Amino acid sequence: MSNSVKQVMSECLIEMAEVLESKRYYDNVKIGLTIDGSEHGSDVMKEALQLIKNKANFKVVLIGTKVDWAEDFEHVVTECEADNHKKMEELLADGTIQGCVTLHYSFPIGVSTVGRVVVPSTGKEMYIATTTGTTSSNRIEAMVKNTINGIVAAKSCGNDDPTVGILNIDGANTVERALKELKENGYEFSFSKSQRADGTITMRGNDLLMGTPDVMVCDSLTGNLLMKLFSAYQTGGNYEAVGYGYGPGIGAENTQNVCIISRASGAPVIANALQFAYELAKGDVKEVSHKEYAKAEKAKLSDICDNLAQKNKPKSTEKEVVKPEKEIVTKDISGIDVLDLDDALEVLWENKVYAESGMGCTGPVILVNEKNIDKAKELLAKDYL
Repeated sequence: MSNSVKQVMSECLIEMAEVLESKRYYDNVKIGLTIDGSEHGSDVMKEALQLIKNKANFKVVLIGTKVDWAEDFEHVVTECEADNHKKMEELLADGTIQGCVTLHYSFPIGVSTVGRVVVPSTGKEMYIATTTGTTSSNRIEAMVKNTINGIVAAKSCGNDDPTVGILNIDGANTVERALKELKENGYEFSFSKSQRADGTITMRGNDLLMGTPDVMVCDSLTGNLLMKLFSAYQTGGNYEAVGYGYGPGIGAENTQNVCIISRASGAPVIANALQFAYELAKGDVKEVSHKEYAKAEKAKLSDICDNLAQKNKPKSTEKEVVKPEKEIVTKDISGIDVLDLDDALEVLWENKVYAESGMGCTGPVILVNEKNIDKAKELLAKDYL
């Protein structure tokens, strides 16, 4: 008998023993949880695991510094909080875990997260698209793509035909026109209608409270604010007690089942976020994202977004800036408005500093190599910081 066969048999016997001992069945999905960084301390993670362990049919893999309450869980120990995301990415890449719940993760531009809330009037669940990250530096284009992200999240969790509403904020009418064009070109989805008498596609505050659409479309900064209000309105604000967190990072090129929670998230939200990540893994969110964006591209999504960007593009006769040779970027510069990201990058590239854009928990960031951090800040200080 070969060693590989023995290994498989050993794993099967261990799994059977665990099922018999616990009297419960676990499927083959594992969800990671980074346990450091909460404003409520690591005990809130322990509380969340207590809430979910008797009803979850997936296993949780803890990632983080050593704690004295982790003996019942697989625990990948790290030296410090800064190492958690690197280890998380390794575990996702090698298939040890199929999703992860974490705090303060920087997604690249093009990726944004879809939150999931429980509305107060009916207890219905609603997806908010999106809540962190930036799908595009053009706000209107971002909201168009946020719509697809919201549909991806809903479909991954079992809603085959989620209804879509656009929050009545600046740009909603332009987004509506773009989405109608996408729909006319063959991308199939269903619009919701406001519960107000006019029954429009644009959703009012009342529709937020009632959960009128399955997917509520907005920009990420508005969505982030909404998530905090929905999650903490019962507690006074410092403890998020309701909902499923800020959700997975979804984008056309780089969808990741990395679900975000806040440093203020309480045990119920963390437990729900683990369940959310599990449902996304079972629904294969990456594959759903690939299919939805492929269908949207067939319906001329890129052309529609290019037209939106062209309308807001200032006339310029300047030559195109060439991006310097790629370097490892480890230091971030925050405080730059998302609408200025592209211009800030070009300033650095023009001065031979390689840089990338990203999105942190508190807003957009410019990423540069450690040796260039001082020069980059000096170049950006006058106009962007």
